[in-house]
Amino acid sequence: MKILFHYDAGARLRAELAARVHEGLDLVCCPEGPEQPFFGELADAEVLWHVLWPITAEVIAGAPKLRLIQKIGVGVNTIDLVAARRRGIAVCNMPGTNSRAVAEMTLLLMLNTLRRQYGVEHALRKGRWALDEATRESLGELSGRTVGFVGFGAVPQLLAPILDAMGARVIYTATAAKNVRWQFLPLEALLGEADILSLHAPLTDATRQLIDGARIARMKRGAILINTARGALVDEQALYRALVEDHLAGAGLDVFAEEPLSPSSPLLQLPQVSVSPHVAWLTLETWQRSIATALANVQALREGSPLANRVA
Repeated sequence: MKILFHYDAGARLRAELAARVHEGLDLVCCPEGPEQPFFGELADAEVLWHVLWPITAEVIAGAPKLRLIQKIGVGVNTIDLVAARRRGIAVCNMPGTNSRAVAEMTLLLMLNTLRRQYGVEHALRKGRWALDEATRESLGELSGRTVGFVGFGAVPQLLAPILDAMGARVIYTATAAKNVRWQFLPLEALLGEADILSLHAPLTDATRQLIDGARIARMKRGAILINTARGALVDEQALYRALVEDHLAGAGLDVFAEEPLSPSSPLLQLPQVSVSPHVAWLTLETWQRSIATALANVQALREGSPLANRVA
């Protein structure tokens, strides 16, 4: 059975794969994107391990033997589920494999943004030891602040007790209240209470630009926005205006509406914005968990057993 891993795996990850791949499996790694050898390798692949580059109807049409699209991660908004269903191709994801990595990056972005770490480090590397007045008087702590989570799945539930221990107050909104000790609020109420608004919702038609100009205006003056979910949850033009007009004090962003992010993006020009290139999920430990989960589903496919976490 041929597995096409649509990712530019380096030497360490390839070694991890080689140590785990079962006999009888042909695993081929191919960099993300449409360039060859992707379509050539796809032509006889039965399983596609998908990371981020979109799997469109055109891609699916070029894979006549494809039986399973295995998402490495959770969000399946980059897969044409209608086209997959039409062909009878199973689509699975793997909730939980990257939750700890994303939780740690979310916390890192909160701290980096509160402490203006990008600007502080950049200044020091340029030989400036003393901070400018604006930076000196804008540094803050998590303790005493209210963190509001939009969505309360695995990542926020990992973070909530950590934030408690650091002295923050935790509130959340979700499609329904959960059996947890933290306070549930409707979104509109949460916006007015959160000093740090952290997004953890899936991208759907209903959540696209969930945080638009009107909702940003309802946020507390001086609040911070953190997004490690999906970039299109946020109206980035409205976010930029809120930052330059000092309605928001900062943002920590791992995801963007268009990826890769253009170097000319105005968000990159703002010192109060901490950024990373959609790598919140990316750790060696995430890969180890993900490979184990993906290989278990390959084995289930070979045996005709039920697939884990099937979404289509």
